[in-house]
Amino acid sequence: MFKQIICIAAIATVITGCASTKDANKPVPVDATVLEASLNQQQVNIVNAIDSCKETQTASMTTLSAQLEQLNAQVASLNKKDKAAVVPVITPAQCPPSPLKGKFILGAVENVFVDELKASFNTRIDTGAESSSLDAHNIILFERDGNQWVRFDVFTNGAKQPAQTFESKVERFVRIKEADDKTDRRPVIHAHLEIGKYKAETDLNLTDRSHLEFPLLLGRKFMQDIAVVDVGQTFIHGKKKGGRASSASK
Repeated sequence: MFKQIICIAAIATVITGCASTKDANKPVPVDATVLEASLNQQQVNIVNAIDSCKETQTASMTTLSAQLEQLNAQVASLNKKDKAAVVPVITPAQCPPSPLKGKFILGAVENVFVDELKASFNTRIDTGAESSSLDAHNIILFERDGNQWVRFDVFTNGAKQPAQTFESKVERFVRIKEADDKTDRRPVIHAHLEIGKYKAETDLNLTDRSHLEFPLLLGRKFMQDIAVVDVGQTFIHGKKKGGRASSASK
């Protein structure tokens, strides 16, 4: 708009200048044809000047529009960079279920603490035996309050130290087939065992194991549903602190 005003002012100055050169005191004969042609020419010049101003303004507007589009594109690019990057979530592969199913592992030999005897024993973990046995001597059955009880001696500190005498209620009797095809009727007591940090309960049948290497044997009934055996290892769970270890009774 400002450029258009400048153009019109310039045209008016030209016209005024032309008029001022004439001598006002001397009348000049006016030729109608010449005058009309002059006016037409002036009109054409004014229209051309106005068109030129419009073209200049249009070019300026086009340039401004292009610059505005470029700025909008830059702003949109900055907004995309400001957005938080989307990190793909990778789901870890699921491990196959453990075949142990929560069971703990026992070695072929473990140190087992028997709470009723307050003593620890090096123990054979034997999957070939069905029941569990404790080395006991001087086994005497008696009645107490109408129930069957048993009194027995155990070498809790080894065969070279005096045995200790214990009494316990008999849970039942079992018959164990021996190597010579004879059967041995044994009293069974209930005991609370500790193997490392694991605690369990089981039944122990009482018998003379002095001819065997280990005074305590744990069979399949004890391990069922709670443990598996790694026969290549021994004493996986260490020894109970404060417990007295007893090895073979012989």
